Amino acid sequence: MSEENARAEMVRKQIIERQVHDSRVLEVISRIPRELFVPEPLRSRAYEDHPQPIGHNQTISQPYMVACMTELLQLAGDEKTLEIGTGSGYQTAVLAELCKRVISLERIPELAEEANQRLLDMGYCNVRVIVCDGSGGYPQESPYDRIIVTAASPHIPSLLLDQLSNGGRMVIPVGEETVQMLMCVEKNESGEITTHDYGQCVFVPLVGKYAWGALRNKEGDSETKKD
Repeated sequence: MSEENARAEMVRKQIIERQVHDSRVLEVISRIPRELFVPEPLRSRAYEDHPQPIGHNQTISQPYMVACMTELLQLAGDEKTLEIGTGSGYQTAVLAELCKRVISLERIPELAEEANQRLLDMGYCNVRVIVCDGSGGYPQESPYDRIIVTAASPHIPSLLLDQLSNGGRMVIPVGEETVQMLMCVEKNESGEITTHDYGQCVFVPLVGKYAWGALRNKEGDSETKKD
């Protein structure tokens, strides 16, 4: 099967049949060559219905999850969006097609460099990839109309809420390291927060000062005190 046919089948069977219907999201995912975002030995599996490893204990998300999270953002085209967890850059490319500007944060320099070069080679000029601990967001460019977190957080980080504009939306997996709930967080024009969950999901953990790193440090301190 050609890559174009595999992509069309992926969109039909994995995404549309699971009730993702945003026409803009479907059109973009139908065009972007997902195989360019996975390691060469795995390119024949790029359109399978599960995540794929990309090195450094990270993954490119399942196609359906990319589509679902993007649809939940409700992008109109004029947003400034913060992405936490660049990874391969596939989700970044989808966002770049659907909003005005993307700030993407990646803590692993090698992944950030590879993704940035890949996105430049594909002609995306509205993306900035930054190497940093993304668990605290990137306040220098805030506020953001949309925030998407592509790694699992133990909680909804208050620093990210602070960087979300009034009227904005954030999509983030929240829960344990092994299984999470996909959460959509809305901040209304008065700054009030409401949350909705969209079922279970599994992401690699969000590591950093304001996520699992902080909890692990606290657990370590507690164990030391017990001794």
